[in-house]
Amino acid sequence: MIIELNNTTTQDITSALIRAHREVGPTSGMVLTLLAITDDYHQDEVLSAARASATAHPSRVIVVSKAGGETRLHAKIQVGEGLPGDLIALKLHGELASHGDSVVLPLLLPDSPTIAWWPHKAPDAPAQDPIGRLATRRITDSMGAPDPQLALAIRARNLVPGDTDLCWTRITRWRALLAAALDQFPHRVTSALVRSTPDNACSTLLVTWLEQQLGVPVLHEDSDQPGISEARLTTDQGDIVINRGRSETIARYAVPGQPERKVALKRRPLTELLTEELQRMDPDAVFESVVSHIATRVGE
Repeated sequence: MIIELNNTTTQDITSALIRAHREVGPTSGMVLTLLAITDDYHQDEVLSAARASATAHPSRVIVVSKAGGETRLHAKIQVGEGLPGDLIALKLHGELASHGDSVVLPLLLPDSPTIAWWPHKAPDAPAQDPIGRLATRRITDSMGAPDPQLALAIRARNLVPGDTDLCWTRITRWRALLAAALDQFPHRVTSALVRSTPDNACSTLLVTWLEQQLGVPVLHEDSDQPGISEARLTTDQGDIVINRGRSETIARYAVPGQPERKVALKRRPLTELLTEELQRMDPDAVFESVVSHIATRVGE
């Protein structure tokens, strides 16, 4: 069922939700509220990703976009029709755009976590944002900013427990492969290297994580290949190498003394990244440690 409400109020939206649930049946098992703050240009992409993630985590998804003009509120509600939860798209016009927290607060699920997600442009301090203050966790994406490295540095300076960034999620598989390689080949690493495009904030996180884990200098080299293209750990017995190059799905995996092989290392879509992040409700201590180190280095 789809309900469109023009020039409406939060009370009318709540009433429409109640009527919709009476007609199509109650939505049971919703475990969280996901607040996605975006703009008109990215709204369809964000709605698609949020809807897909709700398949793994039944939830009430509230997508908030802002526009100019006369102060008014438009809403589009979707329930039933195979949706594993509620999907509410809100467009806040005029002065109402500055009071998004007051609009969404009555729509949050009671007694369950609230996650705020900024897929592209995000506030410098998400935890101090009016909508961010409503959330248990706050998800940003530095790679969605015009300058990803600057965005990551700003996030690092303003980090509080409960903040995370999808750049960290993008390197989950890289970290797992590197940890597995060191388990297979437990020799002391003397240096390390990460290659990526210059603006890739994910590589900054990977470099910093390796420095913390290995206690050795980790160099970064610019590459003309997309994203992170290679990670190399040097030992006295040879190099451990994970090289994805220009591939979208496969990487070359080399460990000294073992045959080289191919491993899955795909460039993950937004839906997968968001679904992984929604699995964690508690603060990520490792991420916070890495980002705190970045903040210290930026401040030097």
